[in-house]
Amino acid sequence: MLFFLIFLGIPLAVYLMFVVSPFAQSFYYSLTNWSGLSPSMDFIGLANYQRIFDDPVFWKSLRNNLALLVALPTITIVLAFALAVMVTIGGSTHGGVRGVRGAGFYRVVSFFPYAIPAVITGILFNFIYHPGGGLLNGFLNLLLKPLNAVLGIVGAEPMRDVGTAWLGDQRFALAAVGFAIIWTFVGFYMVLFVAGIKSIPQEVLEAARIDGSGRLRTSVQIVAPMVRDNISTALVYMGIFALDAFTFVSVMTPNGGTDNSTKVVSLHLYQTAFRDGRFGEASAMGVIMALVTMLVAVIVIGLGRSKKEKR
Repeated sequence: MLFFLIFLGIPLAVYLMFVVSPFAQSFYYSLTNWSGLSPSMDFIGLANYQRIFDDPVFWKSLRNNLALLVALPTITIVLAFALAVMVTIGGSTHGGVRGVRGAGFYRVVSFFPYAIPAVITGILFNFIYHPGGGLLNGFLNLLLKPLNAVLGIVGAEPMRDVGTAWLGDQRFALAAVGFAIIWTFVGFYMVLFVAGIKSIPQEVLEAARIDGSGRLRTSVQIVAPMVRDNISTALVYMGIFALDAFTFVSVMTPNGGTDNSTKVVSLHLYQTAFRDGRFGEASAMGVIMALVTMLVAVIVIGLGRSKKEKR
């Protein structure tokens, strides 16, 4: 009995205190008009939830989160898986199964962006996207020089220099933030997939090569199903991050971009609580997003299990 009290009771108490209790408190605060500073609060029922559902900014923020939820996991995992295949089985077909030449170097370089703090990454991409002297516009203008030279020879009007404000233009802002996030996480999930691929018996990969299976076919039909658990894990974590994305959005577009083009629910929640002093309403947003996040996790894990059982 003492063993169970120590090794099960203490972790359970810590979990209840730091995970369950804050969520329960947030739900309680979501039913009040608490300002965050006042010692008193009034019970107002579901009024905060009604206010949220009538708030167009919340729905715009939620749409941005859902756009990231579709794009970030898909692009990140596809790129990470492709890189993992390249550095593990993408090498020469002569001899044993191995990665491309310099695979170890590529692993280190690909993982490096993940080691940089997200705030620093956001600041770096702010400089890259700067409309005046940013690296992206400078690179595009460099590509335009030979094209304009050719246009000048044929007597056509040259193209104007690119001066796009990538984070200020609502057509590109969310994609620009998303690219910074993808750049950060691709290397991390590449390492995760490399570990999964390394656990595949070499005999299986050798047999596929002897049967004439190319790299693409081997990757899709053999490697991907055998690292399905790793892919499911990556989908869950990237999905959860896409429903947050607070750090990158708040650093790169502190006010949520032009016409709230990059505002996500977590940033809207933060501004509602600490700028507007409506902690009750912010707590209601937190409860809604917690439920959405759990729903996404359950769906992804459930799909992964059902496919695994069919096999």
